[in-house]
Amino acid sequence: MSADGVAAGALTSSRMAEDAAASEAGATRNAGIDRIRIAMTVLVILHHTAIVYGGAGGWFWREQPNASNPWLVMFNAVNQAYFMGLFFLLAGYYTPRSYDRKGMGRFLADRLLRLGLPLLAFFFLLHPMTVALARMSEGHPFWRGWGQMIAGRAFGPGPLWFAEALLLFAIGYAAWRATWRGRDMSRGAWTALPSHGMLALAAIAIGFAAFLVRLVVPVGEEVLWLQLGYFPCYILLFVAGCAAARSRLLEHISLRQARPWMIVSAVAILLLPAVILTRSGAGAFEGGWTLNALFYALWDALVAWGVILGLFWAAQKWGRRPTPLSDWLGRGAFGAFIVHPPVIVALSVWAVPWHAAPLLKFATIGAAACAGSFIASALLRAVPGVRRII
Repeated sequence: MSADGVAAGALTSSRMAEDAAASEAGATRNAGIDRIRIAMTVLVILHHTAIVYGGAGGWFWREQPNASNPWLVMFNAVNQAYFMGLFFLLAGYYTPRSYDRKGMGRFLADRLLRLGLPLLAFFFLLHPMTVALARMSEGHPFWRGWGQMIAGRAFGPGPLWFAEALLLFAIGYAAWRATWRGRDMSRGAWTALPSHGMLALAAIAIGFAAFLVRLVVPVGEEVLWLQLGYFPCYILLFVAGCAAARSRLLEHISLRQARPWMIVSAVAILLLPAVILTRSGAGAFEGGWTLNALFYALWDALVAWGVILGLFWAAQKWGRRPTPLSDWLGRGAFGAFIVHPPVIVALSVWAVPWHAAPLLKFATIGAAACAGSFIASALLRAVPGVRRII
């Protein structure tokens, strides 16, 4: 443990104890962390909008060819390095306290309700709806097309693979607690951030693990709708969230702790375009026995650590005070995450006749999709019973 970590732990130990006690009593969530959750939801929406207009990745429909806009390709690459991992970190952060309040039976029932039902709704209804909306660009009618997609079993989880993965993680956590007779992996685990050396070793280990997984399942390929090439990082961050939960460590990240990793992330981000330009013909980045694949696997974690620590520091410095808008957005964030695919596809198909530069269309449709997704979430939450789920 670094001297910085020891000092930070000593300076904030009493406050952490009070916060932990308040959390055990059911205190409200931290406004700064909720702002991070909102920001990441917005980023997911923009990430998928970017694919429509020339970014890299899989999506229901695109107007521009895949990876045709280098700015949006870079935007997507940086996002992918950290934003879903951050969601898993936050999920782990709230898991131990939820389990403590409810016990194993209620905890798993709640996870099945709040993750399983949205997953099923997207799989059987929203996925075929989104495909039908995409087919409208080819002149197919929407309502009849939606029915045809359902009849043709055009099913899939879309972005709700995240809910699928969280269900598996919740079952794994409950099995851990049951196996170890209720032992909580977060109790007494972390009271200060690990040393910079330990964080560096973790980044390297995760990079090598991802490299090995991608030899079998390269980036872009799925097993049961999951891109396993990213899961070494997701698993580690979920476990790290559990370990940080009891002391509420993520709410006490200092600039001194985050700054070195923010610099590492900035350097790594600036390095990626140079590597792509100079080594584009030297082997795949997505996976395989190539230096490019090893570089990309290590690059992910090196970018993630600095961005994540920087976000937690910034959120506690500037985002601790809730506002009516942040409360409204926070309540609707998960719903917006669920409904954003049909919103993006509907808006982007509707905007096809608008002849504008791809970056301008990305910015405009992305902003409209963010607003539309949160509004749709609010409307859904007004339906009796839905608010209990999302």
